[in-house]
Amino acid sequence: MSDIPVVDLSGAGAAAELGRALERIGFAYLVGHGVPAALTEAAFAASRAFHASPLDRKRSLAINAAHRGYMGMATSTIVTSTVARVTQPNLSESLMIMHEVAADDPRLGEPLHGPNQYPEWLPGFRAPVDAYSAAVEAVARRVIRLIAVALDLPAEALDRYFARPTTFLRLLHYPPHPAEAPEDQFGSAPHTDDVFVTLLAQDDSGGLEVRPRGGEWIAAPPLPGSLVLNVADMLARWTNDRFVSTPHRVVNTSGGDRYSLPFFFDTDMEAVIECLPTCAGPGNPPRYEPVRYGDYLMDRLDRNYSYRKLAPSPRGAGRGLG
Repeated sequence: MSDIPVVDLSGAGAAAELGRALERIGFAYLVGHGVPAALTEAAFAASRAFHASPLDRKRSLAINAAHRGYMGMATSTIVTSTVARVTQPNLSESLMIMHEVAADDPRLGEPLHGPNQYPEWLPGFRAPVDAYSAAVEAVARRVIRLIAVALDLPAEALDRYFARPTTFLRLLHYPPHPAEAPEDQFGSAPHTDDVFVTLLAQDDSGGLEVRPRGGEWIAAPPLPGSLVLNVADMLARWTNDRFVSTPHRVVNTSGGDRYSLPFFFDTDMEAVIECLPTCAGPGNPPRYEPVRYGDYLMDRLDRNYSYRKLAPSPRGAGRGLG
């Protein structure tokens, strides 16, 4: 096993263990999370069925302006990466499913508040995927409370920011890495996640690597039954870099197809993120200006995804950080 710590969410000391892991490396294997193995496998089976579908059917769900739908092979390039100069698109394809927005929700039509797209030709697809997403969201809400406790805040202190969360479930498929690929070609290029926390289920192919602060790249091999948690940039910003947003990358050298299910759990788009009160003090002033989360996120999406450069943006989606 790698140097990434294992945190049992069912244990009495889970908050302290998680806090130490996120301060030291920003990654942890979560066990005792309560997501049934059968539910995870059903979501993987749905993903494999989707990606095995004919390309014209997948393309019929081309990603829409609300960032939901199919992203074809090699259509995302992480140009906002702060850990590498990325010029090659990621060697992957995916289906993005986000939080549901009701037809009568006044946010409908605002950035990232639009319709999901499901493959109707796969009648058994939606139920396991939605059930998995709900189960992992419940884990994410537990994690947010443990993080609050680890930061010497009341357990419920951060809940209000996630009353209407922004969520992404990405059904990822990585083909075998080509033997003739250039050195700077990756399944997922070195990067840190833009958001708050990521909860990842990975199959048994391997390929995920993490670079601890001041260290070399290390493997994050699959740990059966676990979810891989990592700190993303906005949580690092929230904690004044007390929690570290650690670079990671994927190269699928397994010789076969690799599938993963990253779930990104984030605040309301309207939330203003500024240094938490327990993360600054004399000699440690806030390092970042307050930022509206939606502005921060839309700037990253607009720069990283080719479809956003080609299609008209939804109302307000052009707002960024300048």
